[in-house]
Amino acid sequence: MAKNENPARAQAAANTRKLIEWAAEAVSRPLPEPVRRRAAIILSDDIGAMVAGSLETQVARAREGLLRTSSGKTEATVLAKGAPRADRYAAASANGMAITWCELDEGFRNASCHGGAYTIPALLAEAEAQGSTVEEVLRALAVAYEVTTRFALAFPFPVFNVHPHAAFAAIGGAAAASLARRQDADTMLAAVTGGASMSFAGPFDTAVEGALVRNAWTSAGAWIGLRAADWAEAGIGGSAVTPYDVFVGAYNTRALPEALVEGLGSVWSVTNGYHKVFACCGYAHSAIEATLELLGRIQKKEDITEIVVETAPGGQALRTVEPETVLAAKFSLPHAIAATVQLGTAGARAFTDDKLQDEGIAKLRERVRLTPYRDLKPWPNDRPARVTLRFGDGAEMSAVCESARGGADRPFDEPTLLSKLAENAGSVFPAVPETMKKIVAGDAGLLARSWRDSLAGMVKP
Repeated sequence: MAKNENPARAQAAANTRKLIEWAAEAVSRPLPEPVRRRAAIILSDDIGAMVAGSLETQVARAREGLLRTSSGKTEATVLAKGAPRADRYAAASANGMAITWCELDEGFRNASCHGGAYTIPALLAEAEAQGSTVEEVLRALAVAYEVTTRFALAFPFPVFNVHPHAAFAAIGGAAAASLARRQDADTMLAAVTGGASMSFAGPFDTAVEGALVRNAWTSAGAWIGLRAADWAEAGIGGSAVTPYDVFVGAYNTRALPEALVEGLGSVWSVTNGYHKVFACCGYAHSAIEATLELLGRIQKKEDITEIVVETAPGGQALRTVEPETVLAAKFSLPHAIAATVQLGTAGARAFTDDKLQDEGIAKLRERVRLTPYRDLKPWPNDRPARVTLRFGDGAEMSAVCESARGGADRPFDEPTLLSKLAENAGSVFPAVPETMKKIVAGDAGLLARSWRDSLAGMVKP
């Protein structure tokens, strides 16, 4: 069938244009209050993730290089100790490098997509450079998140081959930058579709195997997104058919064009985000919750001879027994479960370099066996796990978690997430937790204030 005779391609192009036209207009309107509040919570959570990631050695080295090669303009803030300022491209890239490093950023539950990580680094840099208000930042975040996640819904990968950070980060960055600049619909269409054409085929197994370049994909996506917005203003961009041709034609995804526009304006993706308290891949979280339940029931964990983890296909992909890097550990169910048994937590300290070498954890990793979970159910119970501990005397006990906490069906409350923000960012920027708490609550004075001034107050020594 010729391309111009392909009805799915034509429908995807028409719906892509409708989505962008809606976004360019929606960013000028106040958000429904529940949507505004959710956008503020996502912003808070991902600021914490960026600050936590900024403390990692490799992130600090990358940041130094970006600051050295910055143009010399001081347009935007890097959320790291000292709050260095740089041009918007360097700042967005530095924050993009940090945001997913610790696996503490939020994500979108209905598709494999981290809408905040793909939009916020570019958005904050552009908004600070533009002098946008805090309220305008939240509007642009909610709308850019919508655009990004709808592409993930419309072009789902049938198997885990291309990682979503590589596939969708440039789209999110372009949408965020375009909305912050208030570009018209035609210019935004050129920017977002141009960003789609510059996505890249980062293999999913890069994360499982622990190659740290996976954490650079959100950095690259932020830079590409900003440049896509620049180039669109110069008349250089993609077209409405570009996303279909990239995802279906090049990546061999499925096509669900209706997902680009279905319920647009009444159903908001930010309300279906999820948040993490475990510092690892979300496909491990149900198994971790089941393991923690079991730990509350056993007396002698030293007698465990085998740990059987029945898990969904996403969890089945996390099979590495001897992770070589902390990233590989975060994508290893054997490590996540062994560390949880040994330490009683799957927080950040369960995935540090020294834990990879811990003898007790290493021995337990070898006793973890993954098997498929039978009778999978639809969302939200599509990522379940059953964990069975077997002991030397032949006894065993099991626990099931059908859906881990953090999603729309079992959300963390705001105090829990603000406490997480304080833990991740408070030691570096003591003013961040209280200011973001007020923004979440809808403090009118703060919402009307410029993001530049608000951020300056949050990061001052």
